[in-house]
Amino acid sequence: MKTKLSVNINKIATIRNARGGNVPNLLLTAMDIERFGADGITVHPRPDQRHIRFDDVYDLKKSLTKEFNIEGYPSEDFMRMVLDVRPDQVTLVPDPPEALTSNAGWDVITHADFLKEIIGRLKSAGIRTSIFLDPNHELVAAAKATGADRIELYTEAYASHFDQNKESAIAPFVQTARSALDCGLGLNAGHDLSLHNLHYFSKHIPGLLEVSIGHALISDALYFGLENTVNLYQRELRQV
Repeated sequence: MKTKLSVNINKIATIRNARGGNVPNLLLTAMDIERFGADGITVHPRPDQRHIRFDDVYDLKKSLTKEFNIEGYPSEDFMRMVLDVRPDQVTLVPDPPEALTSNAGWDVITHADFLKEIIGRLKSAGIRTSIFLDPNHELVAAAKATGADRIELYTEAYASHFDQNKESAIAPFVQTARSALDCGLGLNAGHDLSLHNLHYFSKHIPGLLEVSIGHALISDALYFGLENTVNLYQRELRQV
């Protein structure tokens, strides 16, 4: 089964917000990305709404036809929003409000009780849940115990070390992926995946269901055009 491509559109919102107004039009861009062949749309609204705004989330829910994934830290404001919107998937990340971008996975042992309560609320609403996790196979069983449906592997370390030694860079991800499959957890991945490193990653990670890619894809679109770029990323996934 081909790994699905979910496009994170935070950067589109960042460009829009830089000048005010509605250029580029976030909603139309998201719909175009779906039309160009993406399998889903991802957003990561933050408390200061510096890119994706809460009203964007509601507008997107009304118009998207493919999978909608909302990432974020499960504050009460975030939980009220996602329980109201009911996306296909919520990906829980441990970012503090001031974080520039996601930079670590959950300590699922320390925060086990908190995550169990949050995930119970989401699953009661029929929302698939995923936990952002570092590539550490020893954490997989604890992630499973929270009740999550999937984990999302935080791939920054893989991308950072890919050019030095790609075999070594991917090894802990392969081990964690195998542990997830053994536990019956679904597997997603994201952060710093690009046209440069995506094919090797998707080829070697067993059971990879979905990748979420934003910064690299939108940056590539400045050179290649948005439609062509979505197809270039899909080509990397189809070649596996």
